[in-house]
Amino acid sequence: MIPSEVVYNILWIVYALTVAGIIVVVLTENRNPVKSLAWITVLMALPAVGIVLYIFFGRNLRGSRLISRRKRRQLRRHIVQKPQRVNIDSLPLSDASRQQIHLAKSLQGSQYYEGNTIDIFTDGHSKFAQLEADLLSATTYINLQYYIIENDTIGRRISELLQRKAREGVKVRIIYDAVGCFPVRGRFFKRMRRAGIEVYPFMKINFPQFATRLNWRNHRKVVVIDGRIGYIGGMNIADRYVDGGKQGHWRDTHLRIEGPAVIGLQYSFAVDWNFVRKELLDDAVAPGAASGDTTVGAQVVTSGPMGAWSNIALVMLKAIGNAKKRIWLQTPYFLPSNDLLRALQAAALSKVDVRLMMPRHSDSFMLTYASRSYIKECIASGIKVYFYEKGMLHAKTMLVDDEFVTVGSLNLDFRSIEHNFEGNAMLYGADFAHRMSDIMEADLRQCTRIQSSAWRHRPWYKKFVESIYRLFSPIL
Repeated sequence: MIPSEVVYNILWIVYALTVAGIIVVVLTENRNPVKSLAWITVLMALPAVGIVLYIFFGRNLRGSRLISRRKRRQLRRHIVQKPQRVNIDSLPLSDASRQQIHLAKSLQGSQYYEGNTIDIFTDGHSKFAQLEADLLSATTYINLQYYIIENDTIGRRISELLQRKAREGVKVRIIYDAVGCFPVRGRFFKRMRRAGIEVYPFMKINFPQFATRLNWRNHRKVVVIDGRIGYIGGMNIADRYVDGGKQGHWRDTHLRIEGPAVIGLQYSFAVDWNFVRKELLDDAVAPGAASGDTTVGAQVVTSGPMGAWSNIALVMLKAIGNAKKRIWLQTPYFLPSNDLLRALQAAALSKVDVRLMMPRHSDSFMLTYASRSYIKECIASGIKVYFYEKGMLHAKTMLVDDEFVTVGSLNLDFRSIEHNFEGNAMLYGADFAHRMSDIMEADLRQCTRIQSSAWRHRPWYKKFVESIYRLFSPIL
């Protein structure tokens, strides 16, 4: 029998080698030095806890691929059979906008599509009413992807509608996020499968993969119906977008798109579908001509932890750097990367009108306090910070000058930028920017601007709590 002292020493040696191995991995990944030093400190200072935290939150997927380049080329050929021939440099847009379009195309081949009609929804009632009408009109296929699909009134209504369409012979595919839908019982999705719907989690969370997959979440909200109609934005499928839930009112932004940009939405869904199903979609995508006199130019840009670049964040940083007059932002959580914070501060110090709207109380008290820790730095540089008082502001929107808007799923926090799979529409044109400006001005009337003197004189214990939660910003 091996003496207990020997076993103890062996375990310590194994542990020390494990910690040393992880530190070598962290160093060779050449991350941001601050992050690398933080992880090394955690691993050294918190013996067992450090390893667990690293397994759950520390792994770096940069440089890996969701699907292969060959499959991406195949998908483009399947979906974009007759791509629009757009000379970006001749578009009737500013030089700044043309640079942003080129950037998105360079980052991931995001095509620019002219001639789209876009409806803006700012409440769940109107969005779900229109979505249900469009789903009922489907004749060929429905591709639907949401971070959260709740088993509540609106969730069951959408589920029953989709089951009905599947029984009618419409091909219905659903991707949901396993973490976002963790509280939803499995039988909710099993009913849909029995009706003939193909339903898959983006990354199935079970043992032993639980720890290695928990941190990677697909936060996208994309719907494509018959290749004619598409949806993208910030709303999940849940009652709170209609009745407000505990927050009393839930303010969000979602888009309905008709026109060639539906191709971009279909491509986004098809990439994720290939990841979960190992199947190349060959659905016909034939978006009709946009209706109405005013059309919008659009790109669909996605990002995630596996890409070499943070695509959406880079396009937003470029737009912020290009701003001449104004940058108006709406986000439920404000835990910015250092690059994003400095870009906004530089713009404000350059006398650009930078306005940041966030909820006074979000749906997460930890994120509320962590977000507030950045307000002092914002106000000091001239950024105008507003608390939305009517309820939960969940919109993820940025308006720059009078020509560029982005709407989608990306929050201005570390998780969205570094760890989540996200999708945003990049929208160009003075008319659409004017429409979004009117909406955001109406939201400002529901806000209270934070004054520097009042913010400085808050109780010390609030500042302390905010600082503590800020330490956890990279993993919240």
